[in-house]
Amino acid sequence: MRSVLYALLLLTGACQAQLTENKAAQSSTIAKPATIHLAAAHWVTPELMLVDSQFSQQPLRLINTLNSQEANKTFPLSATKMPSWVKQQFPHLAQFQSYSLAINRDEIKQLIKQPLAIISAKQGAVNETGTRVQIATLLDALYTSGSQDADEVTDLGATIHPDKVTFKLWAPTAISVNVLLYNARKQPLAPQKIVMSQDNASGIWQASGATSLAGQYYRYQLKTYHSASGQVENIITTDPYSLSLSTNSEYSQIVDLNDSTTMPEGWLNQQDNPVSAPEDNIFYESHIRDFSAFDSTLSNSDYRGKYLAFNETNSDGIKHLKTLQQAGVNSIHLLPTFDIGTVNEDQTQVVDSNDSLASICQKTSVKLVCQLENQQQTLLNYLTNLPPSSEQQQAIVSSLRQLDNYNWGYDPFHYSVPEGSYALNPEGINRIKEFRTMVQSLHNLGFRVIMDVVYNHTHQAGLAPTSVLDKIVPNYYQRLDPISGEIAQSTCCDNTATERVMMEKLMIDSLVVWAKDYKIDGFRFDLMAHQPKSAMLKARAAVQAIDPDNYFYGEGWNFGEVANNQRFIQASQLELGGTEIGTFSDRLRDAVRGGAFSAQGNEIRKSQGIGNGLATIPNELQNDSEAQARYYQLADHLRLGLIGNLANYPLVTANDSVRLGKEIPYGDQPAGYALDPADTINYVSKHDNQTLWDSNQYRFSYALTTAQRVRMQLLSLSYVLFAQGIPFIHMGSELLRSKGFLRDSYDYGDWFNQVDFSKQSNNYQTGLPPAEKDQANWLLINDVRQHNAGKDKASPQDIAFSSAVFNQYIKLRMTSPLFRLTNSDDIIEKVHFHNTGSQQKLGLIAMSIQGDNNTPSLMVLFNSRANTQTLEFAKAADYQLHPIQQQGVDPIVKQSTAQAQSFSVPGLSTAIFITK
Repeated sequence: MRSVLYALLLLTGACQAQLTENKAAQSSTIAKPATIHLAAAHWVTPELMLVDSQFSQQPLRLINTLNSQEANKTFPLSATKMPSWVKQQFPHLAQFQSYSLAINRDEIKQLIKQPLAIISAKQGAVNETGTRVQIATLLDALYTSGSQDADEVTDLGATIHPDKVTFKLWAPTAISVNVLLYNARKQPLAPQKIVMSQDNASGIWQASGATSLAGQYYRYQLKTYHSASGQVENIITTDPYSLSLSTNSEYSQIVDLNDSTTMPEGWLNQQDNPVSAPEDNIFYESHIRDFSAFDSTLSNSDYRGKYLAFNETNSDGIKHLKTLQQAGVNSIHLLPTFDIGTVNEDQTQVVDSNDSLASICQKTSVKLVCQLENQQQTLLNYLTNLPPSSEQQQAIVSSLRQLDNYNWGYDPFHYSVPEGSYALNPEGINRIKEFRTMVQSLHNLGFRVIMDVVYNHTHQAGLAPTSVLDKIVPNYYQRLDPISGEIAQSTCCDNTATERVMMEKLMIDSLVVWAKDYKIDGFRFDLMAHQPKSAMLKARAAVQAIDPDNYFYGEGWNFGEVANNQRFIQASQLELGGTEIGTFSDRLRDAVRGGAFSAQGNEIRKSQGIGNGLATIPNELQNDSEAQARYYQLADHLRLGLIGNLANYPLVTANDSVRLGKEIPYGDQPAGYALDPADTINYVSKHDNQTLWDSNQYRFSYALTTAQRVRMQLLSLSYVLFAQGIPFIHMGSELLRSKGFLRDSYDYGDWFNQVDFSKQSNNYQTGLPPAEKDQANWLLINDVRQHNAGKDKASPQDIAFSSAVFNQYIKLRMTSPLFRLTNSDDIIEKVHFHNTGSQQKLGLIAMSIQGDNNTPSLMVLFNSRANTQTLEFAKAADYQLHPIQQQGVDPIVKQSTAQAQSFSVPGLSTAIFITK
């Protein structure tokens, strides 16, 4: 099974290998062993070395091996003035010392195949010290700075041509590379090995074979020095440019994605679903396994959790998607579907929730399971029959999580191949056909297909089992600490360095594969701000050359070793304004549902209602000045969220002053940062953190009824759907989806992640959430359930009502272009807020949108108080409650009225009025 555990592979000390000496080097010997530590020297161009000041004593010498017991060639360095361009291009190295060196480029290309160090003491000194040299930037200078070198090559990987098959691998630091060939049974072919030759200009190793190799399998065999072991390694690995893989990704397969054998019937003639503007999108975030793992209406139970569940015609899940599509949802966002390193693709070796306990115990010896009575019952049945407040569910799920078939998939293994665990047959082209069947089915249902991509980190690095990139060009594709040389892990795992030319190229080439060969309509980028803005713009241009309405969006959070543009201009919220690359808005999210996602225990309930967002406003707020001040701040943030976080929108704030969005603070950043509505993705929940339902139960007053809780959920979702920008909906939010309070369900199986499209359950009664994530909250969870006295339990009627109202909200958005304005000038001109300033009524957000002769004007009133509220408005008589709500399923919102000079809206309701 592919390893689930991640081990940080530190760059190690002395090299044990004796490598070829550079004959042209200047000669000198080292009398005493040197102490080599850290990796604080950066060779950035052939002529320029940057060294941290702690190693910058004079004179400095570059040595070509760390085995200082041997006589070695050395190269002198000369102190020089730091070039101005270095501080601009590498701001994190701006304080280093600058040195020049003169070595022939061909000599350098041989040197970099060996471990390098800077010695910072006089020759022959007793206590020589030094530091290793980082060469990633030098590799870019040597192999990608010309007009026809590595980054211009268009056929990396295995490519089938009319008369041959070519293999190309960029591995400039490798000593030798071969192609190893295998048949379908993974037995060596004859010849088993093809020797590759290196092109000196590009650093690419290449070879060719007969066209009969099409469909066969291959791997690369590299001889290369690797710092993870400190020696020359003989490495066998798959191709980072793989287009097809064997089960568990152990072998790459030679395929042509244009071949009809890789396509389901009708692939070339499937439906296309263009949008006229990015703002027309509504994203519905789904996880492939969650979608069907518990769907009992599938025509084939083997399809549970698989790509082919989307090819059903009458399952509960498909019926629900059809209803959403008829309402106006047009884009299905799929959590990662590329090849990942965390789930065993061999179904005979993994645990499934529908397996019997006896079957599970044939695969594992987990005592919690194997000591249970009645071994013939399924794991699902056993968990279902446990008390809803039990610790046993989480204990069993946690004990099996590394053996089951579940993970969100943020663990990249191969970027350009579909994940095999979602396929009935993960071997070779079968997974490709099944993935394409899913895409084709969704397209034919009327949906666009959005793919969640993770180019900011890899699952593993070094010599670990699921490392690929770092095996081939060690220390290039991963982002290293500038002093220690350790791989940065701020994303969770081994960060990639998309600022490197060939990592950027890999990302772009991969995106082009998904857009061109799999017809993916858009991409959501995990932790996008860990990548350069320039790379994102370049990638989008390449993709839109294939698919003009393809849309990019992602997480623009500003943190980690790249924060505040430390290494490059980031693809972050503050930097992407005006690009129409969307970033998630935490401004609207926090204003609606509350922030403090890392809070634990009673901190979560330290202030009910207003202290945790505007989903509901408690009556006591009227007499609490501090809480009122907090309300005013959140209300201003919410209003900015409703106009797409525009930086230049003039808003009347709580102190009666008019301030632009960019002048209103959100922590230490401006609340308004967008320059175009397509810059903003609005949401109140997604796969991360607790579901909206669970988060609300933590925070809501114990006195609230079930019906009030449902209305608050819908009120929260309405802010997203009636805001300018692009709405993003977590699958099941409209069904009051719960994960039993679990904060982070990424690897906790079907039990906590299930979605019931039959609308019989919202999965709230699942037992206590896993101890690793939420044990600090167990006392609070039990306290909440006890005090709520069952009012937090949603019935099938509650779920059906919520779903129906949600669909009406979708219809309201999609029937009026005023909710989807496409430029900031129109929003500033047409969208206005009422009930603002210091005398505003608490809990009432009033937003008008001015129409024209062809488009009726709108008044949107969000009432988060339990009582009816009234807004004075001189022309209210020109409006009526929107016909969709007049004819809808919500009897309470129908009580909304437009009178002579005022609007009236009942409690916990969102009412849309339209001019007559």
